[in-house]
Amino acid sequence: MPTKQRLFDRVDRAITGWMARNGITLLRISLGIIFFWFGILKFFPNVSPAEALASQTILKLSFNHVGPSLSMPILATWECLIGLGLLSRVAMRVTLLLLFVQMLGTLLPLFFFPHQTFTSVPFVPTLEGQYIIKNFVLISAGIAIGATVRGGHLQPESAKKTPGRNKPSLLS
Repeated sequence: MPTKQRLFDRVDRAITGWMARNGITLLRISLGIIFFWFGILKFFPNVSPAEALASQTILKLSFNHVGPSLSMPILATWECLIGLGLLSRVAMRVTLLLLFVQMLGTLLPLFFFPHQTFTSVPFVPTLEGQYIIKNFVLISAGIAIGATVRGGHLQPESAKKTPGRNKPSLLS
C-alpha cells in the first residue's frame, strides 16, 4: 500500500473510531438541547413559532376541549422533560417513549391542516411543513439512541477483513 494511502487509512480509521465512540453521546446531547430549548419557548405565549399549529392540533385531538392556555404548558413541560431526560440519561426508556409519542403528535398537522403545511399538497411544504418534516430526523435520532439503551453501541470498522467485502473508497 503506498505511503499516502496508509496515512489516509490511519487518519480515516482514527476519525471513524472517534465518531463511533462519541456519535451517540453527541446525538443524545444535541437532541436533549433541542427539546429543552423548544420546550422552554412554549412556556412563553407568542414566542414559539410552533405554538399556533401545536395549539390547533391539540384542540382538534381533544375535540375542542383542551385550549392553548392548558395545552401549551403541558406540551412545554413534556418537551422539557424529554430534553432533561436525554441530557441526564435518567429514565431513558420513559424519555424515549415521551419523545416518540410527542413526535407522532407533531406529524399530525400534515394530515389535519394540509393547507397550512403545504403550498402544494403534498409536495411543496410551507415553512411550518418543513419544520414538521424535519422531525423524521429527530425520530431517527431517537431510534439510534434507543438502540443503545440496553448497552448497544456504534462500532468502528473491524480490522478483520470480511470475505468478499470491497475496501472502502474515498467516496464511501
